[in-house]
Amino acid sequence: MRPDPFFSGPGLDRADALRHRPDEIDRLREGATALRWVDGAPALDAGGRLVWDAVRGDEALFLGIDGERARFSAIPDAVGSGDARARFALLGELDGGDAPVFAAALSLASWHVRHRFCPNCGHGSEPNRGGWSRGCPACGAEHYPRVDPVVIMLAEHDGRVLLGRQPQYPPGRYSALAGFVEPGETIEAAVARELAEEAGIEAVDVRYVASQPWPFPSSLMIGAWARSVGDALTVDHNELDDARWFDRAEVEAALAGDGPFEPPPRFAIARSLLEHWLDA
Repeated sequence: MRPDPFFSGPGLDRADALRHRPDEIDRLREGATALRWVDGAPALDAGGRLVWDAVRGDEALFLGIDGERARFSAIPDAVGSGDARARFALLGELDGGDAPVFAAALSLASWHVRHRFCPNCGHGSEPNRGGWSRGCPACGAEHYPRVDPVVIMLAEHDGRVLLGRQPQYPPGRYSALAGFVEPGETIEAAVARELAEEAGIEAVDVRYVASQPWPFPSSLMIGAWARSVGDALTVDHNELDDARWFDRAEVEAALAGDGPFEPPPRFAIARSLLEHWLDA
């Protein structure tokens, strides 16, 4: 079975068929609720659930329908701002059931803030289709939210798994290696290239495992597994502080909180990949 990474799941009914019907979206505002934002991120209550308020009427984003109630959101100017460490601490509190909506709202609002002008002609653009695109009144172009693909992978050799640590990680943390998919590149090629560039290993038998939307600001983490031909490492210290092989006992101990390294947090797909690797 594939793992079920944090942020995955159905979330709301996105009601795509309604997005080209502004009259119907306006009708849904009656009795709807709007997402509350605090310090550039969706607000959470004491239990880690999203906080919803009454609709004021200026919410440009139609997030979808939850049962029989529509959900909306404004586009805060400060979305995505603030201390990155504080945002990740927030994820530690976020209820898993609300995580898909959190990810969609944060990614969508961030895209609007960063794409206020038409990339085709430079004129100011406006949200339309319930906030799921932006239209340019000057040249007529329509632009849609982009998602950046990122491969994140575990390489295995002789019963051990390769993990690395980036300079910004907390002390002792090791995680899966990752990198953006480049233009004209397949997922398999991106996995092999990143492992070669960052760790100096030759990867074969690349397999897809699972994916995760990552709303900082809007990536799709594509989890994969690969087999390494050898175990000799040449670490690129421009990208990593260190990279090491860990056996199953070490990974099990780390996930239990008593191992030779600090594992990725529960909301990271790297954690799901490690748990899946242990169960394979």
